[in-house]
Amino acid sequence: MLTVAHLSDLHLGAHEPDAVPSLIADVAAAAPDLTVVTGDWTMRARPREFTLARAVLEELPRPLLAVTGNHDLPLISPLRLAEPYERYRAWIDDDLDPVAGLPGLTALGLQSMPRWRWKDGLITGRQAELITSVFGAAPEDDVKVIALHHPPVGTALAGRRRFLRAARTAGVDLILAGHTHIPDVRRIEGVAVVVAGTATSHRTRGVPRSWSLIRVDTEAITVTERYDADRGWETGRIMTLLRSLRIG
Repeated sequence: MLTVAHLSDLHLGAHEPDAVPSLIADVAAAAPDLTVVTGDWTMRARPREFTLARAVLEELPRPLLAVTGNHDLPLISPLRLAEPYERYRAWIDDDLDPVAGLPGLTALGLQSMPRWRWKDGLITGRQAELITSVFGAAPEDDVKVIALHHPPVGTALAGRRRFLRAARTAGVDLILAGHTHIPDVRRIEGVAVVVAGTATSHRTRGVPRSWSLIRVDTEAITVTERYDADRGWETGRIMTLLRSLRIG
């Protein structure tokens, strides 16, 4: 059994202050083998927001895999053209396509937010090749995970076809994403996709603040959504996808 804590869209700077320490405590209580944050750490990529993000990062259970979101690049600023990722690199992670490996699991994070594309995201040909190389070098029996901000749902994500083709060919078990602020679990072209809601922000969309607790064993992927309620974080929906149904 492997346990992954999946958080997304903290939007620090537009967050509920009490939700931050309670979220950290709830994630820590789950004792995950890996913590994944799929972008939008900040609201407007301001230094003070990244300072908050760094403090949260330091408190979350390790190992931790992080990627950028569309809100993690300066919006109306020359920096968006000149140095779009420098604040993220300085406060969160210098590697924009990071890899995390632990016994039984290999995870790849992908930077899906180019500076010239605001909301919909992009996976490049180079990143599709990276999927092939990273998981081609991983132990055959590893659980294989990709994390990115933009979910491969619908047609908005540019490069979606090459992304899913590469993921399927590489035997990826699980794709983690955020962006929509609405938690979701589904299978797309045979690969399990988990979208986490917004973990700490005010920007909810008909669903409470949430994060996703994912447990993977040889038979199934079980996703437990944790909701921020009046009495603290509570268990919401629980969904299970059989790993045997993945299309090779």
